[in-house]
Amino acid sequence: MDNIWMIAETEVVTSEPIDVVQTETTSTTQQADPNSVVCKPAPKSNPIQFVFIGLIFVMLYFVMFRGPKKKQQQQKKMVDSLKKNDRVQTIGGILGTVIDINESEVTIKIDESNNTKMKLQVNAISRVIEQN
Repeated sequence: MDNIWMIAETEVVTSEPIDVVQTETTSTTQQADPNSVVCKPAPKSNPIQFVFIGLIFVMLYFVMFRGPKKKQQQQKKMVDSLKKNDRVQTIGGILGTVIDINESEVTIKIDESNNTKMKLQVNAISRVIEQN
């Protein structure tokens, strides 16, 4: 039950790709060595790649930061233009008429027959349906 272990030598692997080309040198005085190997370095990176990476970062800025900021500005402008008797829709889909507006909350009337009112935060108003 003796186990025999054999350790094999491995080649060193580098992180840079190397093109291996065998060259033949012919001269009258020397014979070409068939085992000679010439290594060429990997090609350099193209500067255009950095331009494309920069364009990707610019596009990400507009998608991730500029778009939501613009939407917040539109929401603030819409809320600032609210006034009494405007018909609005909340983010939950509830329709009502604005009765009172404070700095942080809006009171809307939902049902005319029962005189049902709701107090909402200003940012809960999704859109203005009719302005009176």
